Amino acid sequence: MRVFRGFHHPKLARPCALTIGNFDGVHRGHQAMLALLKSEARHRGLPARVMTFEPHPREYFSPATAPARISTLRDKLTELSGCGIDEVVVLPFNQLLATQSAQAFIEDVLQRGLQARYLLVGDDFRFGAKRVGDYAMLDAAGEAAGFDVARMNSYEVHGIRVSSSAVREALAAGRMDLAAALLGRPYSISGHVVHGRKLGRELGFRTLNIEFRHHKPAASGIFVVRTQGLGGQPLEGVASLGVRPTVEDAGRVLLEVHCLAWPGAASPAATEAGLDSAYGKIVSVELLAKLHDELKYEGLDALKAGIAKDCDDARAFFASMHAGTSRQTTRDRI
Repeated sequence: MRVFRGFHHPKLARPCALTIGNFDGVHRGHQAMLALLKSEARHRGLPARVMTFEPHPREYFSPATAPARISTLRDKLTELSGCGIDEVVVLPFNQLLATQSAQAFIEDVLQRGLQARYLLVGDDFRFGAKRVGDYAMLDAAGEAAGFDVARMNSYEVHGIRVSSSAVREALAAGRMDLAAALLGRPYSISGHVVHGRKLGRELGFRTLNIEFRHHKPAASGIFVVRTQGLGGQPLEGVASLGVRPTVEDAGRVLLEVHCLAWPGAASPAATEAGLDSAYGKIVSVELLAKLHDELKYEGLDALKAGIAKDCDDARAFFASMHAGTSRQTTRDRI
């Protein structure tokens, strides 16, 4: 999948099948839309192209009240690639775009810039200054200019309309099972492993620190997790996603992962060497279950005891999960 910043690029100057949206989370509704786009693109002999925005338009207009971020740009691009999209155009949402008329957006971006021959949008898609553009306007423009426009209706799972808002609500409530059902996969966050204060080592719970670059994540608290990207097998663990109220009050969001067992590490020194080798690598952390919200402990001893209990609870979760998997495997053999 090729990624372009802006649409002024020679390789984009060819007809395409296009869809437009924020695609925060790339949930199952998005996935259904992308599957339809890809099918139409192949039928027409065109590349399947997605245009998305960074930052989210609501973050541009009102940062304080903008919705929490489900996914980082990296995670969004990873999921779009997994859906088989050929090209992604990341359009900077700025003053120029915010004040562009709907008609100018159609002519400058959709027709001349991206050369859309087929355009697929959601049932609530709006565009242009003051959001005056809608599906009816696109349909009329397509009929006049010779490109096809289609609209996809809502997608439901278990009677729930799948949307980024529904995913955010599930994550905010700690309903990781519901979030996974809406996303079609466990909720995950990826990022580079960065150096921290090394407090975890002093407490006896060494951690991988992954910085979340948005100040308002959709989920927060203490979670049972599984980490991918540090060897062949995923690493089971417990993680804190938030601002660490006991040891830090700077508002910086950090994902701290303590792996319950480090593969091949027979001693604390070997475990520490394994953690040191992780710095700079990109890992993906799946948040499987929420244990509780962040707590502000009275001191480091209380924090250490709290982490120990979280680790015990995480081990119990994985033991139950593995036991359930074993029973299912036995039934399948029978």
